[in-house]
Amino acid sequence: MQLPELIETTVTGLGYELVDFERAERGLLRVYIDFTAEDAAEKGPITVEDCAKVSHQLSHVLTVENVNYERLEISSPGLDRPLRKLSDFVRFAGCEVIVKLKIALPGTSNRKSYQGILHEPNGDTLALEFEGKEGPALLEFTLADMDKARLVPQVDFRSRKA
Repeated sequence: MQLPELIETTVTGLGYELVDFERAERGLLRVYIDFTAEDAAEKGPITVEDCAKVSHQLSHVLTVENVNYERLEISSPGLDRPLRKLSDFVRFAGCEVIVKLKIALPGTSNRKSYQGILHEPNGDTLALEFEGKEGPALLEFTLADMDKARLVPQVDFRSRKA
């Protein structure tokens, strides 16, 4: 089994969603987890206990499968969560995101970076409403057109109690 499949199988088997993973320098294997869309509203954000649970299980699996790594780091995806799969775009429709395209699409004046409100996907077509030069505009693109996308963190400091 390949490493991406191994990590995904382990993480989903524990009831979480694999958001992303990366191999970094000095043997670091970094894994980002979240609750599934169905569980997120009920369970709230990922906790240290969730990360420890995944770390414990995944370290055993990686040892058994003889995967070479020095350190394992499990984390929540953070406020600026990356969006990679079509299901991410469905889940976060209506949220503000930053999208960077691989290449500028026709009719976009060579622009590759956009920030705006994500619309519900229509099949494989994704849409982002953004502020253009002449007012609101709609960018339609696919996952294949996209280099990366992230949520724009929404922090409300006014609701904090003194």
